Amino acid sequence: MAKEPKPETEADDADAAPKAEKAEKTPKAEKAPKGDKPEKAPKGDKAPKGEKPAKGEKGDKESKGKGKKKEKEPSVPAPPPRLQVKYEKEIIPALAAKLGRKNRNALPRLQKIVINMGVGEATQEKKYLESAVDAMGQIAGQKPIQTLSRQAVSAFRLRENQAIGCMVTLRKQRMYEFLDRLISIALPRVRDFRGINRMAFDGNGNYSLGLAEQLVFPELNPDKFTRAQGMNIAIVISNSNNDESRELLTMLGMPFQAVETPTGKGK
Repeated sequence: MAKEPKPETEADDADAAPKAEKAEKTPKAEKAPKGDKPEKAPKGDKAPKGEKPAKGEKGDKESKGKGKKKEKEPSVPAPPPRLQVKYEKEIIPALAAKLGRKNRNALPRLQKIVINMGVGEATQEKKYLESAVDAMGQIAGQKPIQTLSRQAVSAFRLRENQAIGCMVTLRKQRMYEFLDRLISIALPRVRDFRGINRMAFDGNGNYSLGLAEQLVFPELNPDKFTRAQGMNIAIVISNSNNDESRELLTMLGMPFQAVETPTGKGK
């Protein structure tokens, strides 16, 4: 005999209900198509990992740093001083014709210029010596050395080997540059200037000059260097005597005092 189908129970109805609810749920939201995604930057713009940038394609910092270094390097050397050019082109032929010498080495020529400052007050205040060294460095364009005392003098409160001054020696281009500034700028600024002494030679052709005020040089700031400080300038000339050295300095433009001509009593 055929089996009779079992009657549906309440449990079967309970199992069928959740299945129907699942089927009635809304379908999931469809994903956006791949083509709608934001496009990424092409890989070709990035430098490949294994390759290094070429020398010409370095960063901006390196290129800027190299550019600054190149700008600092002078492409053209500094021109020679104008007084040196005048001496070689004009003064040497004129001196040779006047002195009757054909050999250029036998003519008088500038050998060096020595600038000296004595700072006696440095025994009490060291700052006066430091100020003098700074001023001389700006005037000469070269760092000076400090001069020391040779012996102790108790009356002046001076000890042996104590710094009481400074000096500097100029040669070649710096010598000509300093002499040009001295003749054309500094000496005309001296108060009541009427020329320098014509007889201040030592017998061997060397000339000595004294300045009572260092501020005649425009390189110094009068607000900084308020103390009056003088200096001695010695111009060393080789292969010469007093008369030949005087002639050389006159051709260079040194403003000597005018020669006074004697006049009669009744005139």
